[in-house]
This record gives sequence, C-alpha cells and structure tokens, in this order.
Amino acid sequence: MKNIAVIGAGYVGLVTGACFADLGNKVQCLDIDKNRINNLKKGVLPIYEPGLEEIIKRNIDANRLEFTTDYKSTIKNNEFAFIAVGTPEGVDGEADLQYVRQAATEIAKHMEESIIIVNKSTVPVGTGDWVADIINDSQTKPIPFSVVSCPEFLREGNAIQDFMNPHRTVLGSLDAFAADQVAQLHLPLRSPIIITDLRTAEMIKYASNAFLATKISFINEIANICEA
Repeated sequence: MKNIAVIGAGYVGLVTGACFADLGNKVQCLDIDKNRINNLKKGVLPIYEPGLEEIIKRNIDANRLEFTTDYKSTIKNNEFAFIAVGTPEGVDGEADLQYVRQAATEIAKHMEESIIIVNKSTVPVGTGDWVADIINDSQTKPIPFSVVSCPEFLREGNAIQDFMNPHRTVLGSLDAFAADQVAQLHLPLRSPIIITDLRTAEMIKYASNAFLATKISFINEIANICEA
C-alpha cells in the first residue's frame, strides 16, 4: 500500500484517486473548491461516470479514500502527489496552466520530505521541466523531489475500464528511480509500461489526441461521401 495525494477532484482526479484506492492504496483527493469537497464527503459527485460512485463509496467506507482542501496535511502525509487539475483553453488558444502553477507552488510550500510529483493533466511539451523550476523557486528549504509525466487516456463513459485495463501506461521522467516507483503503482493493472523522458511522454499524449481527432474527422468525411 502506498500513500497517494491527488490534486484536483475533477474528472481525471476523481477517477485516478478512486481507482488507486480500489487497488489498495491510501488516497487523499484535494481540491480548493470547498463546496465540491463537502459534497464529495456526502457522496455527491460533480460528474457522472458509470461505476465511479460505487467505487468512491466503497473506498470511503474502507478508509482508503478521503477528500480534503488542506494542502499542508495532504503533501506532508503522502509519497506521491498526482496533479490532475484542469488546463482549459486560454484566450490566446493555448492551454491555461494557472492551476498547474498553483498546485506546484502549494506542493513546494508544504513539502517536508522527498516526494514524487506526477502530472496527469494534459499539458504542453516542456511543462514537466517548468513545474520543476516552479518547485525549486518556491521551496522554503531545499528538499529533493522528482517530476514524472503520466498522461491519462480516459474516455468519458468508459473511464473506470480504461484506468483498470489500459492498453498501455506511459511514464516520463529524468529520474529513473522515480519513474520506476510510479511504474510499481501501475503493476496491478498488468498493462505494458512505457518509460521515457518527460518531454516525450508529454508529446505522446498530444500525438494520441491528434490521432484520435484525425480518425474522427476521417470517418466523418467518409460518412459525408456515403450520404452524398
């Protein structure tokens, strides 16, 4: 059993936290939205995903999953911190990374010992290095840490199945030990694990999204031709 923090109790964060708890880990899901956290403690989810409500209830009852707004205790008590915050499109069309920055800054402020920071959010290539720079600049005292990219490949409506039975797990880091530790978390999923560097892992996520969009566009064009 590992102690895991998941920062962001949205779609990706809830699925990630609930599934890791269901694998036997101790998970704290953190969000800055107090109303969301209060509702989650009551079993009221902000999203609908088949099977998610049952998994969350089962693991709350088993004391493997809890919800909080307290960064200090969350970062202090866990070996891994998964960043699963939103990265909405900004006014210029680029990803808005303000929530990633906020999460990285809070992690740095509350670190008391070495921690592995794992990014699940969809981010531009180079964000892992940027997160490391933010943490180095924001630490109150030098504490070792590692950054790992572990992009999600979840489909709405099938997210639990996609997490528990993935086609592959992609991990990227400049720290081989940290990547191996995150790989150990995913071993119960019995899927191929691809370990590479930070930027390559981030690029794999963008390439996967682009390929999916291309397939959808292609089949839509075929449908248009057939209906013409």
